[in-house]
Amino acid sequence: MSILVIAEHDNAQLNPATLNAVAAAALLGSDIHVLVAGSGARAVAEAAAAVAGVQKVILADGASLADGLAENVAAQVISVAPAYTHILFPATSAGKNVAPRVAAKLDVAQVSDILSVESADTFTRPIYAGNAIATVQSADSIKVITVRTTAFDPAASQGGSAAIEEQAAVADSGRSSFVGRELAKSDRPDLASASAVVSGGRGLGSAENFKLLDGLADKLGAALGASRAAVDAGYAPNDWQVGQTGKIVAPQLYVAVGISGAIQHLAGMKDSKVIVAINKDPEAPIFSVADYGLVADLFQVLPELEKAL
Repeated sequence: MSILVIAEHDNAQLNPATLNAVAAAALLGSDIHVLVAGSGARAVAEAAAAVAGVQKVILADGASLADGLAENVAAQVISVAPAYTHILFPATSAGKNVAPRVAAKLDVAQVSDILSVESADTFTRPIYAGNAIATVQSADSIKVITVRTTAFDPAASQGGSAAIEEQAAVADSGRSSFVGRELAKSDRPDLASASAVVSGGRGLGSAENFKLLDGLADKLGAALGASRAAVDAGYAPNDWQVGQTGKIVAPQLYVAVGISGAIQHLAGMKDSKVIVAINKDPEAPIFSVADYGLVADLFQVLPELEKAL
C-alpha cells in the first residue's frame, strides 16, 4: 500500500499538523509519500523530506498553488491519486476544505476526523460531539481521510532522508481567486499547538474582565482560548474559540475559567492531559472532565493564583 499525506504549509514552513498526519499514515504502512503543493515551497519540501518515516516528497510548485485555493489543490491531489490506496489530510480548516472535493471527484466516501487506525480499512471517529465513538469500515479502493491531529503523537521532524520529486503544477481552475488574508498576530503560542491553554467563558462577564486571564497565561506561557458563549458575546475573537465548531486542542495543561462545560466545548478540549476548572457552580459539567476542580469565585481566585505562580 502507498499512502499519500497532503502537507499543510504557508510556502515557507511546514505546519506541525502534517507531522500528526504522517504518524497516522505510519500505522497504515511504510510507503509514505508527502505532497507539497505551493509556490516557492522548496524549503517546505525539504522539511517534509526530513520527517521520519517519509519515503518520498512530491513537490508541485506553481503560481496556481500559491494561495492554497481549494479547487486547485484538490486538482493537484487528484492528478496523483490513482497511485495511492490512502490519502490523508490533517483535519484542519485547510484540510477540511480540500478533502471533500477530492473525495467527491474520486466518487468515494470521506472518512472524517479519525481518532485511530484499526486496520487498513477500519478507523474510529467521534460522533454526537464526541459523546460516542463510531468504528467505520471503508470498501473504497482509495480512502480519503482527515486526521484529528490531537489523537496522534507527531512524527519526528528529523531523521528522514526522502527523495524530492518535482511535478508540474495544475492549471488554475478559474473557479475562485485569492482576494486577501488577515492574519492574527500574537506573542503567545499558537492555540492549536500550545502546550498550555488558558480559556475563559461567559462567567467572566465582559471583554474587559476577559483580560484578567492575561496574567495567568503569561505566567504559564500559555495560549488564550475561549468558549463559544464568550466568543458569541464578544469577549474574545473568533480564532480563540475552542470546541466542536472551533479548534480542537489537547495541550499538556488546560485551564478552564468561568466555563460551564457545554458538550460542544468539551468536544474540543477533553483530550487535554491535565484539565483544571474554576467555576462557582459545583454542578457545572466542566467538573466531569476536570482533573482538578475549584469551586470558587474566579474574580477572587485568579489574582491569588497568579500571585502564587
